[in-house]
Amino acid sequence: MQPLIDGLIFIVDDDASVREALAWLLRSRRLASEHFGSAEAFEQYLDEAPLPDQPRCLLLDVRMPGMSGLVLFDRLAERGLLAEMPVIFLTGHADVPTAVEAVKRGAFDFCEKPFSDNALVDRIEQALGMSQRALEVQRVRRGLADRIAELTDRERDVMRLVVEGLPNKLIADQLAISVRTVEVHRARVFEKMEVKSAVELANRLRDL
Repeated sequence: MQPLIDGLIFIVDDDASVREALAWLLRSRRLASEHFGSAEAFEQYLDEAPLPDQPRCLLLDVRMPGMSGLVLFDRLAERGLLAEMPVIFLTGHADVPTAVEAVKRGAFDFCEKPFSDNALVDRIEQALGMSQRALEVQRVRRGLADRIAELTDRERDVMRLVVEGLPNKLIADQLAISVRTVEVHRARVFEKMEVKSAVELANRLRDL
């Protein structure tokens, strides 16, 4: 059985038996995982190297010695990682209200222990799908930013006025250049931004 998405699942739980059981479950579904015995260990992992460029999600225990799962969740939110690495809380019955509140603040979901293997894997695959979409948006934005960085100052000036809907004659008047020069810059902007019209250019820039 092949996984729907080639993703990576992080497991953060202080209970070694829970980590091992989850890792075994994920291996049985051909899903890769890495596990950590504390929130501090996972945060150190984040600090030491960039996350792999593949869909990922985090299975996070609510209660742990030292830094709790909720504190780690808040720190991940501060880093802006919740979209690209959705968090599924693992919680005991007493922590359900806390987990529900975390979902309202941006967690993907929570699973109450003992959880259904099938239900958990379904939610993991959905979380990986969300991560995949978020990473694709990031790639598109980086590509646009790189293309804009290749524009000259004059090309940026022309692009701004093109997006505002001005015709070439008015752009030429505003920038005190010839219409022919505007046409040349406009063509270069379209080529560098990989668009064919002002409308397409405006739509691309909205993605930023």
